[in-house]
Amino acid sequence: MNPTPESPDDDPFLWLEQIEGSVACGWVEAENVLTLARFGGAGFARDRDALAAMWDRNDKITPVRRRGGEVYNFWVDAKNPRGLWRRASWASFRDGAPEWDVLLDLDAVADAEGEDWTLAGATALPGDRRCALLSLSRGGGDACVMREYDLIDKAFVAGGFVAPEAKQSAEWVDADTLVVCSAFGEGQATRSGYARTVRLWKRGEPFETARVVFEGSESDISVFAGLDRSVSPPRWCFGRRTSFFAHDLWLGDLEARVKIDAPGDADKDVHGDWLLVKPRSLFAHDGAVYPAGALLASRLSRPGAYRTLFEPGPRRALDDAAWIGDKLVLSILDDLAPTFDVLTPGDPWGRERLSRLPVVGVVGVSALDVYPEESDGAALAFVQDPLTPMEMRLFDVSGALTAPTVLRRSPALFDASGLVVTRHDAVADDGERIPYVQVGPADGDGAALVHLYGYGGFEVSERPVYRSALGKLWLERGGVSVVANIRGGGEFGPRWHQAGVREKKRVAQDDFAAVAADLVRRGVTTASRIAAEGGSNGGLLIANMLTRHGPKFGALLCTIPLIDMRRYARLLAGASWVEEYGDPDKPEDWAFLKEISAYHQAAPGHNYPPILIATTRRDDRVHPGHARKFAAKLKAMGYDAHFYEPAAGGHGHGKNNFERAEFTALGLGFLWEKIGGRPV
Repeated sequence: MNPTPESPDDDPFLWLEQIEGSVACGWVEAENVLTLARFGGAGFARDRDALAAMWDRNDKITPVRRRGGEVYNFWVDAKNPRGLWRRASWASFRDGAPEWDVLLDLDAVADAEGEDWTLAGATALPGDRRCALLSLSRGGGDACVMREYDLIDKAFVAGGFVAPEAKQSAEWVDADTLVVCSAFGEGQATRSGYARTVRLWKRGEPFETARVVFEGSESDISVFAGLDRSVSPPRWCFGRRTSFFAHDLWLGDLEARVKIDAPGDADKDVHGDWLLVKPRSLFAHDGAVYPAGALLASRLSRPGAYRTLFEPGPRRALDDAAWIGDKLVLSILDDLAPTFDVLTPGDPWGRERLSRLPVVGVVGVSALDVYPEESDGAALAFVQDPLTPMEMRLFDVSGALTAPTVLRRSPALFDASGLVVTRHDAVADDGERIPYVQVGPADGDGAALVHLYGYGGFEVSERPVYRSALGKLWLERGGVSVVANIRGGGEFGPRWHQAGVREKKRVAQDDFAAVAADLVRRGVTTASRIAAEGGSNGGLLIANMLTRHGPKFGALLCTIPLIDMRRYARLLAGASWVEEYGDPDKPEDWAFLKEISAYHQAAPGHNYPPILIATTRRDDRVHPGHARKFAAKLKAMGYDAHFYEPAAGGHGHGKNNFERAEFTALGLGFLWEKIGGRPV
């Protein structure tokens, strides 16, 4: 029987969705052998080792957070591939000679327990140096086991808190109580596989009998809860994520709470007496109308009219708003250039422009302190651009803004001599200007080997960061790197995102093809010398470049992708993305989804470029069956298609630097060879 888009159960490759199935895993292992035999030669091994060594350097920057006069970070290198969780005094770190105290050697724990552990997170009790809760993930997946850890004894607590493996999170209430959001247990998970209930877990009681203090419905994406410690005593916050971009919020205590009166599709945050609201659609309130992407503030104690803290523009968007001490720092993208305003709450709010940071490249600003009540206004800025490695800078927002102090500088990881960064706009079919950033030699010959990257989804902004792997394995060899800011992302706020969702997802994909065409129009290269890469939602993008725009590309790299849009909502976390893509179980949505379901659109006899499809077996967010089935179908049709699936890595490229280097070197080596690069 021939499969059709309308008959998903007739899918002849459905058996590849059995993640640990013996037949499916046998197929995967055979494909891995073929792919590594074809592309895993001496050049691959050299590139892999070069990347791993580069990422394992002792002089790299690792972010830190401060609590109680000490800074904490997680360090990975060749000797500690799983990592060390450690701390040092703030004074020694600031002075450039930190005296690290290792709290946890994850390699030693994994070896002793015979588990493929990665550290997925850690949370400590505010004001306490002993109590911590660690989240341990097998192979880098989203699901984790949570275990209590003693930071003084440097050991897991015998008889302490241990939560069974699930997609979950927790926060300390006091030394003997946790608030836990967990999908573990019968009826405790939403359709998306996340927590449906919030439990108050007392020391010594079984996890399964912990008291449920809040719950959502099975159709929700998830619930969340925590303590807002910006007020004293702390207040409880509870929330239901009713869709990927919408949530309801309640404030109060364990027995009584009040729902915040604000749009469901708005981002909402509380701090002290202030409610912040960032609507995703036009918001009418108390006789005023506020645009999507604005940031509004209202007092919780005197609800009423909102005051506008940020006004969006056609190409001006709020990227982030973060409390640092008693100041609110706004990260703004003004035609993709980063700017920052530091706001002081009041009547009216004070405002000062943070002008001592670069206005080109990428700047990320965050609080140094983990807990707001411990903050003295110290902030960290991480500054970089495509040719300048990251710097970590310290500054103070508590009073008059001071000039940032450089704490760390990353070394240059590739030779950037002769390279320039330029900004361009492609013109989409509907006339919209689609920006992209190009990095490469100042002068070209019209036949550059181009690496083109895009994402275009979930209001995620692609930024011109320092991409060390591309620099080492592509730019150093004379290639050109391009990042496309297509619709569906967040570069220009909610309107840019909404222009690339559901039935408009095709628009975002066409934007990417327009950038490829513009590179040819400008004389940078030819279509056969453009290699394109994308992962996750970007993997869907790349799969559609194959089936919808194949002749515009010379080779494609499709990683950790979703591709089968008929079944995606039934697989792992797929149900949580219906707001972004549409519901394939609704005929009216399937009518447009089938047009971008590359798995169903793939057909024999077309001019498809070579493609490598790669995923990981431990990806418990985007089901590896998407990649497996697409590769199997393309190979059965006789196309130049290849597949790679390491056993671990989660929704990423590996669980340690060596695995990530292997994944990356294989993909870039494949692309380089297929578009005509000389062997290296």
